[in-house]
Amino acid sequence: MPDTGGASGRTPETHVIDFRAAEQLLAARDPRGAVKLLDAVIDAHPENTAARLLRARAFFAAAQLRPAELEFAVVLEREPDNAYAHFALGRTYERQGKHDQARRHFRLAAALDPRPDFVRAARFDPPADAPE
Repeated sequence: MPDTGGASGRTPETHVIDFRAAEQLLAARDPRGAVKLLDAVIDAHPENTAARLLRARAFFAAAQLRPAELEFAVVLEREPDNAYAHFALGRTYERQGKHDQARRHFRLAAALDPRPDFVRAARFDPPADAPE
C-alpha cells in the first residue's frame, strides 16, 4: 500500500516539493517561511541531512542562532567532513560572540576545503606585528 503521509496527506513527493519551495523562500529572504516548510519535511524524514542543513541556514538567516547551532551540530554529527557546515557553524558562533569555538570550525572548514572565504575566516595569517 502506498504511503499517503498519514492524516496530513503528505507524500514523499510533496516533501520534495516543500524542500524545493523552502530553497526558493530562503533565496527570496523569507527564512521563517522556509523553516515552516522544512519542519514538516524533517518530521517525516529526520534522517534527511540536506533538509537539516537547509533548515540550519534558514535559522541562521532568521537570526535564530541557538536553533541554527543545534541543527548545524546535527549535520556535523552525520557528516563530520562537511566543510560548509563547519564554516556556517563558525559564523553562527561568531555572531554569538563565541570566538574560540568559531575559529575552531573555521579552521576545520579551511582544512577540508581551502576555498578563499574559508581560509580568510580561519585567519591562518600571522599577526601583523609578528617577527619575520
